[in-house]
Amino acid sequence: MPAYHAEKTLEACYAAIPHDIVDSVLLVDDASDDATVAVAQRLGITTHRHPANRGYGGNQKTCYALALAEGADIVVMLHPDYQYEPRLITAMAAMVASDVYDVVIGSRILGNTAIAGGMPRYKYFFNRVLTALENVLAGSKLSEFHSGYRAFSRSVLETLPLAANSDDFVFDNQMLVQALAFDQRIGEISCPTKYFADASEINFRRSVVYGFGVLWTALVYRLWKWKLLRSELFSRDAALRLQPTDASTKASAA
Repeated sequence: MPAYHAEKTLEACYAAIPHDIVDSVLLVDDASDDATVAVAQRLGITTHRHPANRGYGGNQKTCYALALAEGADIVVMLHPDYQYEPRLITAMAAMVASDVYDVVIGSRILGNTAIAGGMPRYKYFFNRVLTALENVLAGSKLSEFHSGYRAFSRSVLETLPLAANSDDFVFDNQMLVQALAFDQRIGEISCPTKYFADASEINFRRSVVYGFGVLWTALVYRLWKWKLLRSELFSRDAALRLQPTDASTKASAA
């Protein structure tokens, strides 16, 4: 759980997790100045805290490194803001455990529930436009590139050059395009989403920056695929993979 200012939503989100299926819950707090860490500790969640804010992508890098260090076979990223349905963890993990997929996306677009769940119409519009453009450039047919709800096999996290990715919001998109580049099997499951006052949301300016970052990533992928460009994003250099042994240097136990 990559957390930032999640004190108001963490408990409800954690309670909805299927704990009979989940072996361990890890939370990395990105230097929040609220009570996120205190709530996590009260709930008994294994909690780590960045001493300084590292960004959404930087938070995920720590999350995955810690999960690998713990020996996880399947890792599900769940935002603690309770926008996504935690009960779907069972189905998402099963899709990976069955060895049918390496990556599973909780799609807000499949099932046509995004608008009904409160997604702003401008976000829905740009989600569809960006996803369509990315599908063209990447040669894929995904319903959504922008969901923050994902499940991964251990091999995916050990193989992708995640250390080359941005520490900002475009990390999610880069990771998914990397999975395509490395021929990982990607599946999707319909996931209802909830937009409400306490749920996290990036502002319009950062959404625009994210949009350009998404398009640039897809373009770099296409040029790399055509062998016209080299990029660390798609490198097989082991030095660009996450190192579980480095996890303790990225976050401190809270």
